[in-house]
This record gives sequence, structure tokens and C-alpha cells, in this order.
Amino acid sequence: MLSAARAFSLKGSASPLVAGNRTKMDCRPRVVRGSSSRSSSSSPPGETLKGDSHDATITQEEWQGWGTYSQIPMKVKEVVEDLKALEKDMDARMSFGGNGGKLQGDFKVKEDKKHRATYQALADPEKKLQFFTARQIACRLLGSRGYLCQKCWLAMEDCMCSKVTPCSLCNGIRFWLYMHPKDFLRQNNTGKLLWQIFGVHAATLCLFGIAEQEEVMWNAFKVAGKRRVWCLYPNKNAATKSVHDIFSHSSANLEGQSPLMKEDEPLNFVLIDGTWSNSAAMFSRLKEHAKLIWEEEDIPCISLALPGVSAMHKLRPQPSWDRTCTAAAAIGLLSELHLLNQFSSHGLDKQAAALEDALEVLLEALTTRRLRMGRSITRKDRHNSNIR
Repeated sequence: MLSAARAFSLKGSASPLVAGNRTKMDCRPRVVRGSSSRSSSSSPPGETLKGDSHDATITQEEWQGWGTYSQIPMKVKEVVEDLKALEKDMDARMSFGGNGGKLQGDFKVKEDKKHRATYQALADPEKKLQFFTARQIACRLLGSRGYLCQKCWLAMEDCMCSKVTPCSLCNGIRFWLYMHPKDFLRQNNTGKLLWQIFGVHAATLCLFGIAEQEEVMWNAFKVAGKRRVWCLYPNKNAATKSVHDIFSHSSANLEGQSPLMKEDEPLNFVLIDGTWSNSAAMFSRLKEHAKLIWEEEDIPCISLALPGVSAMHKLRPQPSWDRTCTAAAAIGLLSELHLLNQFSSHGLDKQAAALEDALEVLLEALTTRRLRMGRSITRKDRHNSNIR
């Protein structure tokens, strides 16, 4: 049972960490491989993309296999084409390695100069953001081939797919994972668990700065209306209501019907999935879009009661005890909704439990990896000063 005593402020996927505390990708350079001809949906758990060629083209099947149903973003395609052209000009093959699957070697040096020049030449802040996001995503996609499992985003030797059990989310709820590109394909990201458990239509990925995905999200919000959209974020400039404040009397306004009974009009919950330092910019962008469609800058925000520290806190410290990971926030929301009478018959407690089980599996997989690599699995003393 959740405590209503403490207000909860949502953090996205991960708090700022020193490099030594992150779950890093293999430091050995990896030469980019071609894409698989099979889609992720028809592949067994734990399958990676492998091919016989070094073609850097990203197929629709490959893109969707990482946890989305959207089309390949046009800007991502353009970045990939630029990388291929640079390969040809340099007569050198691109390789990746290290944290986040970053470019390596001489190719990295040349590409870094080129992309910085391109970025600086863009006068429009929106175009700068779109280019930054597209490059981050393109490099992570290419750098993760043959290394990360598409389904769980873990290194193949640590794949957790066989240990998690999918669960249907109540049709009256839809999660939107508004993810920063630097959290895309991060092994210790917890937002990915939502679509791994509930599916990509119940928990939809929307990458910060990807115009196509942001358009899909906001079109859904236009149809839903402002009263059926909430963001789990501590908005300091407006009153943040609790789950009880918002939903405890909602049944009376809907002639005794729970909002969850409207399966064709789901409640939309936005989870900001990024570091605390990045989440402020992401929330500002949400407010800008809200003003365009609703003529009001503030997007409705929810605060949650927190029963305790997320299991991931031990492995990946948050700035303070009252901040938690994305999956834990979703668990808290489902659990609090279940406590309300009009929501209690929709199995939200079981859905929260399924997500919590997956979070424990992820923690175990990351812990095992760190032990194997000789790294610490406990919080560093230097982080203690961040806990209030």
C-alpha cells in the first residue's frame, strides 16, 4: 500500500552519474553491421541484429524492433546517409564502442568536426534540436547492432527477455515515454520496461526532438482534450494535484462511470524519461506545445505518494530520496489509482506488480554485469551529500 504522506516528484530514466557508476557498453570498438531481414516482433527473445554486409542503412523493421511503431524519422535517415558518405570520402569504416555506442578512432575525429560545423550553421533552435537528436539516435542505432538485444536494450550476454512476463495494460490508460535521446538504448534505462511489459501501443515511445513522434503524441492529446492528459512532473509554477485530488470525484462527473471505462478515450500519462538536468528542457517543450493546442502554457501535472525508494536507487543514485526512476513512477501511479474505488476493478495492482517484477529483473541483470566486470554495485559515498 502506498503512503499518501509524502509528495512524489517524477524523475525520468536516470539521475546524473559519474562515468564510473554507469552501466557502460563494451569498450571494444565494434564495426557497424548491416540490418537483419527479420523483424523484432517475430524474433525470439534475446536476438540481436546481425548481417553479412557493412551497410549502415536502417530498415523500418530494425527501427521498430527497438520499441516503437513509428516510421523511421527523416532526420535520422539523413544523418545515417551523411555517415555513409563520410565513410566513402575517408575510405574508412565507422566503428563504435564505449558508453552509448560512440564513434571511435579517426572516423570519430573527422565526423565530430563535421557535425559540429553543421550544428553551428543552423540558425533555428528547432533545427538544432532536431539535428542533435537525430545524430544521437543514429549513432546509437548503428553502434548497438550485434551487441544489444533489441527488446531489453541489454548486452546479449545479459539479456533479460526470457525472465519477464508481458501483461496487458488496462485499455483506459496510455503511457507516453517522453525520452531524451541520450537515454535512448541506455542499458540502465527503466522506461523501456513499460513497452516491454505492456506493449508499444499502451506505452508509446516519443523521443525528444523527433518531430514525427512528437506530432503523433500531440495529435493524440488534441483528440483526448486537456482534461485527459497529465504529466508526472513537479511543476513549480503551477499547482500540482495528487491522484486522489484529480480522480477521487471523477466518477460523479461521469454519471457513475470510471474514466477507465472509456476505452476509446484513454487517460494519457506523460512520463519524462531523462536525467533531472535534461528534464527541465523537456518539460518546457511540453508546455510550449500545450500552449499551441490549448492556448494555456501549463500542462496538467500530477504528484504521487511514494512508498519508499526505488529498487534502482541502490545501483543508480537519484539526486534525492524523493526522486525515482521512470518505471517506479509508473508503478506508483498504477498502485495509487488502484486504491480508488472506481479504479479498483481494473487489475491495476496486478499490472503494477508485473512492472515491478520486471524492474527487479533489470536490477539483477545490471548488478550481475557489474560484478562480472569488477565494478561496484553500491552507492558511492560521494553521492550521500545529494540525499536530503
